[in-house]
Amino acid sequence: MVGKSVRLLVTAFLIALLGGVAVAQQRPLITEDVETVKPGSARIEFGFDFQQDRDFTLSGLNADLTRLGVVMIRLGLGPNIEIENGGVIQNFISINRHFRPSFVPLDLSQGTNSSHDWGDFFLATKFRLRPETRRVPALGLRFGVELPNSNEARGIGINQMNFFGTLIAGKHFGKLNVFGNIGLGIMTAPLDRFTQNDVVLYGIAGAYEMSERLTLVGEVQGRYSTRKRAPVGTESDGAARFGARFRAAGLIWDVSGQAGLHKHSARTGLSFGVSYESSFLNPVK
Repeated sequence: MVGKSVRLLVTAFLIALLGGVAVAQQRPLITEDVETVKPGSARIEFGFDFQQDRDFTLSGLNADLTRLGVVMIRLGLGPNIEIENGGVIQNFISINRHFRPSFVPLDLSQGTNSSHDWGDFFLATKFRLRPETRRVPALGLRFGVELPNSNEARGIGINQMNFFGTLIAGKHFGKLNVFGNIGLGIMTAPLDRFTQNDVVLYGIAGAYEMSERLTLVGEVQGRYSTRKRAPVGTESDGAARFGARFRAAGLIWDVSGQAGLHKHSARTGLSFGVSYESSFLNPVK
């Protein structure tokens, strides 16, 4: 499954290189904007993340996480709908300590202090339900599924299928674009049969256009478990991010820093990436 996903990502990226330059972007924010990719276009987002002091509760590891190849492909199918495929090509962790015994058997080399694995890829669809007006914000809906591509024995992923759905709202105030998400995540409990944890998905973000080339961005985003004792692997997680994106060499570049919001979240983090949009299909009229 992972190999097929990667081949699709690479193919779409090569197709995109044949077209033009992007206009609007999503990275480095996780909170979704109501905007959808224009019909017949593909938006490629590619990045790298580094997170410090993150807990992996299923394996009991505290580690620094490096994510190489954080990929998102967005395909515009109509004036108000897009489909998305994304994930992490490779996760690497440098183990700091074992903060508790692992709940699953780990496949780590004797005496090793590192591990690596594929990330869990996802498929999603986003709809723009209504445009923004002078008084009323734009509204959208996004839902999808996270696929079990990772190997829990590597100590990083939880290798479970999860569902998510969010309502999106967005409003412009001059050069400032404010948008937010609220929704539900249904997360399969890795250790308990026939058990799930329904978590609240949240996000509030802003993007301020300083100039045609530079935009400042920030957000507070994550998931919140209402259970006092959430099933292992489904605990609350989230981050506050602040960064910028800028145009150069025909691409949109981005950089951001983050600070964790919950007990097991990464303490700090840094990410950078690049986005590109290209027309590759003639939309059906």
